[in-house]
Amino acid sequence: MDTVLALEEGATLTPRFDANGLVTVVATDVHTGDVLMVAHMNAEALALTLKTGEAHYWSRSRQAIWHKGATSGHTQRVLEMRMDCDQDAVWIKVEPHGPGQCHVGYQSCFYRVVGANAMLTTDKNKTYNPQTTYHKDVKTF
Repeated sequence: MDTVLALEEGATLTPRFDANGLVTVVATDVHTGDVLMVAHMNAEALALTLKTGEAHYWSRSRQAIWHKGATSGHTQRVLEMRMDCDQDAVWIKVEPHGPGQCHVGYQSCFYRVVGANAMLTTDKNKTYNPQTTYHKDVKTF
């Protein structure tokens, strides 16, 4: 089987990490279908996610593995993982635990709508107070 065909239609998981060693991940709520967040995984985060069944990401701001919910308790149990056709993007369907998945205090990171003149409006209410959820010494973004 040629390399492209093997990558695009083969049965082997062979993620195509970018120059920084990352692959983009979209996490959706398995029950509602809502997009919760977009993040990145490196090879270690992907391996930990597959091993534990809970989402692990690579935090670009902290330059460290990030077990989603380790600080807040707002974990993501991975029920299904899909790769796109050329294995450079991951879609995980998760069962979110806790009142929100966004470090700003919303259920989803996608709480704003782009309107006229590129103005942003918030169409959701916060589901928790991040100031009482996260420790002051933890950088949440």
